[in-house]
Amino acid sequence: MADFVQSLDTSKLVLVETALSFITAPWNAPTYNFPIFLFGIYVTESQEAIQSMKAFTFMTGASLLFDIIWLSQNEQNWFARLITILILILKLPTTLTFFVALRQRGAQFSGLGFRGNDLNGATVWSMPGGFTSSAREGYQSVEEPVQVSAPPPPVPKPTVPQSTPVGGLAASPYQAV
Repeated sequence: MADFVQSLDTSKLVLVETALSFITAPWNAPTYNFPIFLFGIYVTESQEAIQSMKAFTFMTGASLLFDIIWLSQNEQNWFARLITILILILKLPTTLTFFVALRQRGAQFSGLGFRGNDLNGATVWSMPGGFTSSAREGYQSVEEPVQVSAPPPPVPKPTVPQSTPVGGLAASPYQAV
């Protein structure tokens, strides 16, 4: 079984499933298949997208269950139903080939991307105000004690020259005459 799965071409599988899901577009068919397989085309062409490949693998595996639920809940004509069932059948080897490809690239599936109980992992962004585990760029983390510094010296306010009253009213320095 493993040799059969390794011999399959992932890009051709995804391309066939994309074409089949596009064919079902005019009829009542699962709308999520076409976008998933378009994303799969991107993943198969990208050599360094391990996270994207993981996401595609899990989406394809989850959509197997969604297809079964969708087929039991919705009515289709015989042609669209046949193609939807064919897509469902092709999703199993597609998911397996992507699992094998991820294993060959050294990807790990333990904890679905989390390293054990470590949820701090590598982050792409940080929250403003220092709500991360390490202080960055002048922000203070939650664990650090509060450091009180001396307030800055007061800045003197500029004075506005008093104007002479014109016709009994005080003129503003910003008013044009």
